[in-house]
Amino acid sequence: MCVNLSLTLMLLFLSGAVCSEWNVEYHQQHICAVKGSSVVIPCSFYYPENLQVKKVMWCHERSNIIDGPFIFDSEMNETASKFKYIGNKEHNWSFKIHNVEHNDTGKYAFRFITDTEDGKWTGRAGSTVKVVDLNDLMTNPHENRVTKEGDSVNLTCINGCDSDHLSSAFTWFKNGEPKNEGPVLYLSNMNPTDSGNYSCSLKTHTGTASRVININIEYAPKNTSVSVRPSMEVEAGTNITLICSSHANPPVDYTWFKIDESHVLDVGHQPELFTADGGQYFCSATNKHGSQYSSVVTVKTKERWPSFNRDVLIITLSVAVLLIVIAAVAVMKLKKKRPRAKETNCEEDSERSQGEGATVKVVYTTVDFHTKRKSNTKQQTDSHHDEESVAYRTMCRN
Repeated sequence: MCVNLSLTLMLLFLSGAVCSEWNVEYHQQHICAVKGSSVVIPCSFYYPENLQVKKVMWCHERSNIIDGPFIFDSEMNETASKFKYIGNKEHNWSFKIHNVEHNDTGKYAFRFITDTEDGKWTGRAGSTVKVVDLNDLMTNPHENRVTKEGDSVNLTCINGCDSDHLSSAFTWFKNGEPKNEGPVLYLSNMNPTDSGNYSCSLKTHTGTASRVININIEYAPKNTSVSVRPSMEVEAGTNITLICSSHANPPVDYTWFKIDESHVLDVGHQPELFTADGGQYFCSATNKHGSQYSSVVTVKTKERWPSFNRDVLIITLSVAVLLIVIAAVAVMKLKKKRPRAKETNCEEDSERSQGEGATVKVVYTTVDFHTKRKSNTKQQTDSHHDEESVAYRTMCRN
């Protein structure tokens, strides 16, 4: 490249002098980047000090390195945000590509134009960018069967740019949430909560996600139980729903049983059992890893009052209460109307009755005694200490 330039400008400069003043230096000839990360192409360029740079461009090998189109042009206002100049606009014109994709693979070259007609230069050597995927690998000691509860697996994140060395810093994610850091994620003695989607990324570039590894842990039925609606005790004839539930992977098959005296009857094969009969029931849940029975539930039914008998009872009680109230009111009125016996003087009635030839009947007689005590001073002067009085009362009836 220096030889060609010296031949063109042989009348003005010596070839050695020209090569020492015009140059583009790529600090990395080959650059490897993980898909989704950002990559920087470091570049320095040199030109005679008496000139001034007016325009710089970057182009991909798919375009004409002299005429473009260019992926970056300093005179263009609308430059894709994916490409960004990060140099100092004097001698450092490093170039950054955000969120690299596989179609960004290839050679990139830098070209600049100064304020003279012949002051143009292109660094034809360029830098070559390689874009690779971030890979993950699952190591399972039981590769020939499904992952079961209690198994252990190792997940390894691999950056293709590291060759055989795990030098990059990684972050592991489960269902999109950060879980651990490091190239290898160890999952030992796994349980159902370890099921999920796992992926890794470069710690410095979270957008560099690997493919997703789905871990689906299978296990036998557990926590098998029965629930009853509307309740464990209902009126006879009420529709009853029994629901069997269980936690398992893969899904289970259900079987319903009813205890009939000394026999156990198979009465259904759905998660729900509909019945109107009381009794003892239980269910079983089964998948390829095992079975589990629920505990026994007892559904009780009670006889309901027929609506006719209930209405008759209500009417009878109402009439009885009404009759009691009427009787109580009548008795009170009779007591108020009954005449009281007339009190008279028995002696006068007796004399009057004898004259008229009638008899007088004595109903009752009362005698009242009253004693009046005198004071101590008066008692000393009076020969009689107390005064007594007697009242007679006689009730007669003709």
